[in-house]
Amino acid sequence: MGSNSSRISDLPKNEYLKKLSGTQSVSENDPFWNQLLSFSFPAPTSSSELKLLEEATVSVCRSLVENNPRTGNLGALIKVFISRTKELKLSAECQNHIFIWQTHNALFIICCLLKVFICEMSEEELQLHFTYEEKSPGTYGCDSEDLLEELLCCLMQLITDVPLLDITYEISVEAVSTMVVFLSCQLFHKEVLRQSISHKYLMRGRCLPYTSKLVKTLLYNFIRQEKPPPPGAHVFPQQSDGGGLLYGLASGVATGLWTVFTLGGVGSKAAATPELSSPLANQSLLLLLVLANLTDAADAPNPYKQAIMSFKNTQDSSPFPSSIPHAFQINFNSLYTALCEQQTSDQATLLLYTLLHQNGNIRTYMLARTDMENLVLPILEILYHVEERNSHHVYMALIILLILTEDDGFNRSIHEVILKNITWYSERVLTEISLGSLLILVVIRTIQYNMTRTRDKYLHTNCLAALANMSAQFRSLHQYAAQRIISLFSLLSKKHNKVLEQATQSLRGSLSSSDVPLPDYAQDLNVIEEVIRMMLEIINSCLTNSLHHNPNLVYALLYKRDLFEQFRTHPSFQDIMQNIDLVITFFSSRLLQAGAELSVERVLEIIKQGVVALPKDRLKIHRTVMKKGSKSFPQENSQRRTNIFTPLHVL
Repeated sequence: MGSNSSRISDLPKNEYLKKLSGTQSVSENDPFWNQLLSFSFPAPTSSSELKLLEEATVSVCRSLVENNPRTGNLGALIKVFISRTKELKLSAECQNHIFIWQTHNALFIICCLLKVFICEMSEEELQLHFTYEEKSPGTYGCDSEDLLEELLCCLMQLITDVPLLDITYEISVEAVSTMVVFLSCQLFHKEVLRQSISHKYLMRGRCLPYTSKLVKTLLYNFIRQEKPPPPGAHVFPQQSDGGGLLYGLASGVATGLWTVFTLGGVGSKAAATPELSSPLANQSLLLLLVLANLTDAADAPNPYKQAIMSFKNTQDSSPFPSSIPHAFQINFNSLYTALCEQQTSDQATLLLYTLLHQNGNIRTYMLARTDMENLVLPILEILYHVEERNSHHVYMALIILLILTEDDGFNRSIHEVILKNITWYSERVLTEISLGSLLILVVIRTIQYNMTRTRDKYLHTNCLAALANMSAQFRSLHQYAAQRIISLFSLLSKKHNKVLEQATQSLRGSLSSSDVPLPDYAQDLNVIEEVIRMMLEIINSCLTNSLHHNPNLVYALLYKRDLFEQFRTHPSFQDIMQNIDLVITFFSSRLLQAGAELSVERVLEIIKQGVVALPKDRLKIHRTVMKKGSKSFPQENSQRRTNIFTPLHVL
């Protein structure tokens, strides 16, 4: 490196890097550092180029690992960076491009080295490399300042205190990315780290006071979605659209951490990497999620998680309780808008889930919004394009719906929001439909996709739980939504009959051949019957609580009434079939009295008249039990509480 532009192929032979990693100690006051840091570097634009960079620098890094205990050059480089950051804010105000450029390059080198060090050695060895000084071989200063802690504090100060200008944008991205790389230690440990260096430095000591300010800054970076400055806005060459070399390095690390925090998504497609308009916003979001998901220390809770759980709206003037640490305020309207706009990325969906699940202030605010369609529609679009999404993105979208449908007000209001021309829904032209009916259509489509492709029992359970949460509040269901509810039941009924027939044939075959092991049809039958019962619960809940609001569902029931005949006497469904059977019998009788050859309009008219005539006390409030694993959870179906099933939070 140095004053000339560097190429990846030249790095192993670069005289400045050789000196940095060599046997000669370099004082932090040596002019060498100005020469080393005066370079411009074309950023890799692909994973193959990133791999070439790592391969090209491996000899330099190994040499530094070997010689650093004698030279302390890593510590000297870090001290040079730290001393420069103390003047960074003033340099930004004075538009000192050269100074900021060199400081950026120092951080660039530190992060590249840090990534290799974390991959190659234990945390204990890493900490020792930050303590080595220019002494006799292998010695280090026990009483010296903790350079690693100082570096982290310096990065926090850079992120939170340095104003975001065109000339500071790149170094802000690199500071956030360096923290992501630092937190990647978990990737190289099978067990959950509870006593790692991240706990030692980020959850106590000098870094702790920056907690709320850092979380707030990262959230605002996500909200603002600041784009990189245009070419020519700074001295050092404009990086490619990826946001810089370190962005590429840290993004790869964050992808691995993301997989750890979302339990993998086994068997799912890899997430497509969208074109990023704001590298700073994306990296800030990744760092925020990593910090929020750090495990609690043995003697202290995660302060970043505490900050995320407790922040309030800027319009909320009530004082924070003294028992809530790391509290701050942020503009909820801006945050809501950003969350609505960014749901194409799974990390933004994870942030939405985290806030809804953990921050009661945010959840209350969102549920009170009168424009919930702006948030719900992107979530539905994720589920609709399930085949194009990875499994953890789909699961998070579904769990967000579960959280929302726990609220009675939400379940009522979504049927009052009328949507026009949903272009991404291709199965049928929907010129006008309520948000509630569209939600039902998308969830049912997800269930049917799961039945034919992934066959994930828990996805079934969560989808049906969302419908069950809503069922008592179904209002004015679109005729297509009502048809799809009954069509799903029809599909389940056919699968039930098929498995039952297979079980019968298998049992007959076993009588003639005792050596052939029998397939476990009993388990398959049990699963299908459990899902069928959930569907019957949903239909029953709607009929019991909002029959007069849903003539289209009654019409669909009557049109396919033969489907339910076999379940009337089935021992697993007799109790739940009582209300459904009553409704079918009552309205079938009224249609017979009206004569034959009735038009659709006339049938609907008879149904509406019959709803008024049917005594409500004849429909029994049903008490049900939903099984979740090996435990049973009694639930009540009443007009006061609509959560028939306990939502299963799988994250």
